[in-house]
Amino acid sequence: MPARILCVLLLMFMTTGCVSQALRQTTSVQRNSTVEVISLYQGAIPGAIQTTDLENIRDVNHPDTFIMDITHPSITAYFPDPTIANGTAVIILPGGGYSGVSIVKEGYQVAERLNQLGVTAFVLKYRMPLSQSMTDKSTGPLQDAQQAIRLVRSNSQKWQLDPNKIGIMGFSAGGHLAASAAVHFDHAVNDELAQYNLRPDFQILIYPVISFMPQITHQGSRDNLIGPGLDPAQLRYFSNELQVNSRTPPAFLLHAGDDQSVPVENSLVYYQALHQHKVPAQLLIVPSGGHGFGMRNQFDWFNDLGRWLDNMALLTKKP
Repeated sequence: MPARILCVLLLMFMTTGCVSQALRQTTSVQRNSTVEVISLYQGAIPGAIQTTDLENIRDVNHPDTFIMDITHPSITAYFPDPTIANGTAVIILPGGGYSGVSIVKEGYQVAERLNQLGVTAFVLKYRMPLSQSMTDKSTGPLQDAQQAIRLVRSNSQKWQLDPNKIGIMGFSAGGHLAASAAVHFDHAVNDELAQYNLRPDFQILIYPVISFMPQITHQGSRDNLIGPGLDPAQLRYFSNELQVNSRTPPAFLLHAGDDQSVPVENSLVYYQALHQHKVPAQLLIVPSGGHGFGMRNQFDWFNDLGRWLDNMALLTKKP
């Protein structure tokens, strides 16, 4: 990425500013809103290897719960106050380098904020790419993301959602997974999903891993998903900037310029690819915050996201 383009982008920033009954739980989370935990699959998971539950929490005393080695995926639905619900839904994929998910900071807290906009939010606890739990660890997480899109869209009438306003949102490695779902929607990882519309209607990517190319990738995420071997076909398939086409969903991207873990070039090359294919996109580069800040940046980027959602007519309540 030429330095001149990066400077222009920084200047732009400165001047703008079937549900499993066993797993279902309903509790109050804020005024007139509820949360449900729903099993992602009914019965056996396609492509899964039967194993003991490997899931564990990295540090049980840390308030930002980080869940590792997930083998039984679920989706947590946050329903907003019915008086402001607008029918838009966002499936949230927390990050964690494909070793786990930061389920609170990059999941539940974001869902609550989306609820304030009248958006229904679904936090996906997707499986980690583990050889002992899936036949193809490189596609297991993407299968879960596609299954989540199918689940939410097929329940749109029940949950009073607009089936044409189902988006996906990802943080860090979750951003890579969200972008993968956005560019590979016409290729169902699980053949049983091929009959469904798997295309997200929009994508929100927060300090995402986009590319698996050596110059700018996050090596830990890449190695965890496809292994340390640099197979050219896999590198290209999972370098999402190379998979964009004119049907790729509109995007909102956020990155910090001082991110030392996932270089800002990931968002830049993705924005360029979207622009090249005339896909509507907004890129916001904040000057500081590093990586993994979630909602906790001194610049309240969520306000910009809210305006983008509004400009995309995603906050308009159906008559």
